[in-house]
Amino acid sequence: MRAVITVIGRDMVGILAKVSTICAEANANVIEVTQSVLQEFFAMVMLIDIEKMNCDLSQLQENLKQNVPGMKIHVMHEDIFNSMHRV
Repeated sequence: MRAVITVIGRDMVGILAKVSTICAEANANVIEVTQSVLQEFFAMVMLIDIEKMNCDLSQLQENLKQNVPGMKIHVMHEDIFNSMHRV
């Protein structure tokens, strides 16, 4: 099972480190990351393996929001993501 994390906001030092640390604490393995900085704006999409995660996705999202302030963060199960983006 996998999930998608999106992070968008003003660029600052350590965003990727904070997000990946919180994922590691939840025992969610980071599979793939793409990120971009457009002038002062940061955007990231992260694919994580949630098979052995020690919390639910809503708790992971809340932890991310609390510990990475100023960013718009969404955590979504892969099945929901795929259903929303199916043509």
